[in-house]
Amino acid sequence: MSVLIEPDDLQAAMANEPMVIIDTRDPAAYARGHLPGAVNLREIFTHLATSDPQGLEVLKGKFAEMFGSAGLSGKETAVLYEDAMDSGFGQSCRGYFILNYLGYPKIKVLHGGYQAWQAAGLPTSTETVAPTPAAFPLGGSADVMVDADEVLAAMDAGGVTLLDVRDVDEWIGASSSPYGRDFSPRKGRIPGARWIEWYRMMKPGAAGPVFKAKEEVLAECLTAGITPETPVILYCFKGARASNTFLIFKEAGVKNVKIYFGSWNEWSQDPELPIEEGFPRAC
Repeated sequence: MSVLIEPDDLQAAMANEPMVIIDTRDPAAYARGHLPGAVNLREIFTHLATSDPQGLEVLKGKFAEMFGSAGLSGKETAVLYEDAMDSGFGQSCRGYFILNYLGYPKIKVLHGGYQAWQAAGLPTSTETVAPTPAAFPLGGSADVMVDADEVLAAMDAGGVTLLDVRDVDEWIGASSSPYGRDFSPRKGRIPGARWIEWYRMMKPGAAGPVFKAKEEVLAECLTAGITPETPVILYCFKGARASNTFLIFKEAGVKNVKIYFGSWNEWSQDPELPIEEGFPRAC
């Protein structure tokens, strides 16, 4: 069953099943207008996680509390959205990935985001929502995340494609992050990584960017030597754009996909971890 849900389908489902609608945009955008009943959880996008055991425990505790405060008990479908699929660096998909990692059973992402909802002529609200807190069902973690040691092991062993999905200026080492050219201490790439810029998984739609169809996604994958059977580890700067790619890879049938969630934010800060600098050489 698809994780993506179209605006009209979401409106119909909201009337018939328990849902918690989560707006991942900044508070000012939320205040100007949001889906009726939506709660605003900006830290889905802003939290910088590390992949070491302590960092993952912090992530689990923080988001279990946050999602519980938003009303998720396990019975409700969590529906996440951003403004548009290409304008928030994959923030709604990052929420999907975190919930997936935490083992939450029912998750949807609004395809096309708030712009698609508005384009469909569906109702919006400016009312701030006070949700009823619930006990978040924190169980076993899904096997969808790797740490730096696992990336190093994959580099040595081979057989796994490490895929960088950052913007082109980060890939070529001209900038260290979306937060600024010199935000991170080092610029470059994880050695051996291949590259597909995350934007390539989307195309223009009538109401804004939408994900490409399965066959189109798999065609893009082939440019990096990836088939549905290829084990893939994704990374970006902090796991948001990688989450966007993770979602559509899974939708397209790529069977073994994980994310190095610490991504370049973590990797660049450890001088012991190897990097490739400068303009990429031809393979």
